[in-house]
Amino acid sequence: MLRLNYGIVAAPGALRLPERAPPVRADGLWRTTCLELFVADESPAYREFNFAPSGQWAAYRFTARRDGMAPLAMPEPPAIRLAGQQGETVLSVALPGIGTGPLRLGITAVIEETDGTKSYWALRHGGDAPDFHDPDCFVGELPPAD
Repeated sequence: MLRLNYGIVAAPGALRLPERAPPVRADGLWRTTCLELFVADESPAYREFNFAPSGQWAAYRFTARRDGMAPLAMPEPPAIRLAGQQGETVLSVALPGIGTGPLRLGITAVIEETDGTKSYWALRHGGDAPDFHDPDCFVGELPPAD
């Protein structure tokens, strides 16, 4: 089980957050505020997870960069919890079945403001334009389990 906490600092009411929804798999979550995780080992294959503040989620597998996309079977859905106070929104995720390291992680976010402005955040962007699928973005490390 991998536990993640995404913190977004913004003025109260500045974020466009999707309405709460049943915690089910859904596509297109990245079209508004969405927190993401990309997971890869040393092969060109990788996994993408999307976590919406609504509680909805998505999981995909790829055979290579933007190639061979297919839904990823999950042992159970991720648990997503949204909390906020004094200008900070925190999305907590418990993600089962992630596997053991060593793994490379791309921790990313699409943030939409109430005026429609979108920004794309990553630990590192690989090129001139944001592309979360770029392997150069996978700079987080999950070491092997002891």
